[in-house]
Amino acid sequence: MSTRRDIQDGAKFEWLTSGLVYTEVLGWLDMGHARGDDIIALKRKFLAGENSGKDFYTVMYRQDMRIVRFGSRLGIGKFSRWQIKRGRSGSDVNRIMLAMMLNTSFFFENLQSQRVFSWYTDSGYSGEDLVSNLFGFYRYMIPGRYDYRVRPVSYTAAVRRWDYYGSIGSHKNSGFLPILFPDPSDPCVRRQPYKVNLPHFMTWMRPWDDFTSGTVNVLTGNGTSFEFKGVR
Repeated sequence: MSTRRDIQDGAKFEWLTSGLVYTEVLGWLDMGHARGDDIIALKRKFLAGENSGKDFYTVMYRQDMRIVRFGSRLGIGKFSRWQIKRGRSGSDVNRIMLAMMLNTSFFFENLQSQRVFSWYTDSGYSGEDLVSNLFGFYRYMIPGRYDYRVRPVSYTAAVRRWDYYGSIGSHKNSGFLPILFPDPSDPCVRRQPYKVNLPHFMTWMRPWDDFTSGTVNVLTGNGTSFEFKGVR
């Protein structure tokens, strides 16, 4: 759940590992999601599977949230568990990873949007979540600087949008198209959020869609994980 306190100055974009940044190309980005750490870990699993010598290997990808209340910690998430026929090319692996991320992201956002969690978070389909996940994927696929591509704005300009349009969690987005929020201080713009197409660098890969040949078998398409622990 993102709050006003999470907003960061866009000048720090390339070094941030958490917080919120507003960009002129992708709207709000959650820099924790945008790191791509989940994709780095997933790629390691595929490489291990391809080097295993087995005919098939199994890979799991998950997204989680944690709730700490009353001396206890609840972890809950969604996961996909797929069986892969060894011998995939690098391109195949990347496309399968993209499909796993997209599939799990939708189920995870749907989980967060359930009424049972509404007391704790407004993150279900929050306007920045899916776009940030996809940006994190491509940021890993094509390493480099991205500030000039997405054009992050200053802290002051970002806060100005938050205060005028409201929290990003109040603007729901069930797809991967970015929501842009025009600068309310500009007298020449229409002060209303609107969706835009993704930039080219976030559309060049097509997710894996062959689930009938036996190359990729979905063992668990919509798994749910729970973890409950007491905390001191």
